[in-house]
Amino acid sequence: MSRIIAITNQKGGVGKTTTAVNLAASLSSLGRGVLLIDLDPQGNATTGSGVDKQGLAKTVYHLLLGSADIAAVRVRAEAGGFDLLPANRDLAGAEVELVEERQREFRLKAALGRLDARYDYVLVDCPPALNLLTVNALTCADSVIIPMQCEYFAIEGLADLVNTIKKIKARLNPALVIDGVVRVMFDNRNTLAQHVSDQLKGHFGAKVFDTLVPRNVRLAEAPSHGLAALQYDRTSRGAQAYLQMARELVEKQEGKTHG
Repeated sequence: MSRIIAITNQKGGVGKTTTAVNLAASLSSLGRGVLLIDLDPQGNATTGSGVDKQGLAKTVYHLLLGSADIAAVRVRAEAGGFDLLPANRDLAGAEVELVEERQREFRLKAALGRLDARYDYVLVDCPPALNLLTVNALTCADSVIIPMQCEYFAIEGLADLVNTIKKIKARLNPALVIDGVVRVMFDNRNTLAQHVSDQLKGHFGAKVFDTLVPRNVRLAEAPSHGLAALQYDRTSRGAQAYLQMARELVEKQEGKTHG
């Protein structure tokens, strides 16, 4: 049975899409079937997966509005080895069009109800906002991964996100849990980063991934080539960090270590 994981943080520029694309490629490299859903109108996960977002006949927009099914929307991210439900700017209109619809928070869940068994993990790259698209992701997800930088304002934003997750859990998705917080763009020479990291571990305990994703030029360069870091430069620190994070996630979810 597929595990649906929403990757979210309402703060922009925190490595959310980088985490989504690289985790998808890393899980695929570990032999897992992966579907990545781009739920951000910017379409960065689509571009970063090597798919031209301008030339798409059908996108997640059509899926949410019920005019296309998964089979019509799905494309293959060949280099990363995973499937993708792509997005482009059309998705920005979905929020407006869904406002008056009944069960609008459950549109993604209804669409994914017809998933086949090929996917072990379904990753949802959420927009950097606590909007209707993010609510759709949290309503259909089994769990949440929160990428965050270890800086002061990130802690404040995290509190807001945790409160939102609690509300979704209470009203729309009682089974929703936080899989973990992943520390990204981490600089271990930075005293503040170390301090915030310690605060996170003190509050979230084992839910903080052991893996630290460093600031890494290769991670920043890879999307412009339509590749995950693992395909762009497998030996880079960034690629290896996400591979280690994928192993950690698999161990948490499946109860054993895989190489």
